[in-house]
Amino acid sequence: MIPEYCRALEENEISDHCFDLIFAFDEIVALGYRENVNLAQIRTFTEMDSHEEKVFRAVRETQEREAKAEMRRKAKELQQARRDAERLGKKAPGFGGFGSSTVSGGSTAAMITETIIETDKPKVAPAPARPSGPSKALKLGAKGKEVDNFVDKLKSEGETIMSSNMGKRTSESTKVYVPPVNMESVHMKIEEKITLTCGRDGGLQNMELHGMIMLRISDDKFGRIRLHVENEDKKGVQLQTHPNVDKKLFTSESLIGLKNPEKSFPVNSDVGVLKWRLQTTEESFIPLTINCWPSESGNGCDVNIEYELQEDNLELNDVVITIPLPSGVGAPVIGELDGEYRHDSRRNTLEWCLPVIDAKNKSGSLEFSIAGQPNDFFPVQVSFISKKNYCNIQVTKVTQVDGNSPVRFSTETTFLVDKYEIL
Repeated sequence: MIPEYCRALEENEISDHCFDLIFAFDEIVALGYRENVNLAQIRTFTEMDSHEEKVFRAVRETQEREAKAEMRRKAKELQQARRDAERLGKKAPGFGGFGSSTVSGGSTAAMITETIIETDKPKVAPAPARPSGPSKALKLGAKGKEVDNFVDKLKSEGETIMSSNMGKRTSESTKVYVPPVNMESVHMKIEEKITLTCGRDGGLQNMELHGMIMLRISDDKFGRIRLHVENEDKKGVQLQTHPNVDKKLFTSESLIGLKNPEKSFPVNSDVGVLKWRLQTTEESFIPLTINCWPSESGNGCDVNIEYELQEDNLELNDVVITIPLPSGVGAPVIGELDGEYRHDSRRNTLEWCLPVIDAKNKSGSLEFSIAGQPNDFFPVQVSFISKKNYCNIQVTKVTQVDGNSPVRFSTETTFLVDKYEIL
């Protein structure tokens, strides 16, 4: 039952969902004995709506609408009376009290409006207290306030409380890719994007990868340089240099330099000097294979999904495997799990989150059960980011055109997903 509320069996997760767990265990244990209830019944009991609360809110909203309508009617009557008085040359009606001077004109309407709002505001009679037993009626919406009050009391007693919102913001901030801080005067950004489509029964339908080396020079004294490129790719990528780059020099010596050695590269702007493309249907080129097996059972479907890293030199970070779920059937029951998971009830998806997949952690699995049909769990989508590129094309050295003296440089490598799905 605990995986229903906590993504991982860790102290922080238990603390963030402590009240949900208490309410759930309260439905299981009564007077020290275990109740004969299943997980679906526990979910129904803890998320049950209050009919009394809905009726109470509907009555209150009706009273508020009637009060506002009465307020507008009284204000219109007052304004009409003021116009009639001005038309007849009489003093506009006003309101005063305790011997004070009357109030007329626009301020009168404002005063009447405030008076009506205060006097006609619906009064809610307090619910009679029951002599024994907790009552959840009319208090479902106030749960957050009660929790906040309880947390404030703990803080006043010196307890350290971790906010769930703070934890969410921290986890979200860690997913943002931060470029290297120490950027040299010569900086290169190597970026690759992959688009991949696989069939659920196996077979690579299409895989296309685009890569580029972007050069940025921040000091004009390093404008006349050459880049030494090391290409260890064995997958058959197609390379293409910028039109202003000496293609013969690159083909013969793997050097990127301008056709006119006397000219300089642009300063303080990103310039694409080399790009490459790989398109294939060879299954062995898939960097991360996903195998999703939904099988029908008596209560719905048992889904087993596995991943395996085929490129051992890669290190994939912030991997999220998103599985669609049927709508209106509640949360899945998680069985075996490597990593963590998130259930998004609004989007009807289950997100399998893995912080790192590399040669030491190249495979894993997730099992869950939920009502539905096998086709409900496709397409499976994958996203990740890596600081190692797929095609293994790197800049190993930068030298000056005059004298071939070495130049310090920095490199930023990114391997991203444009589209990665299993249909």
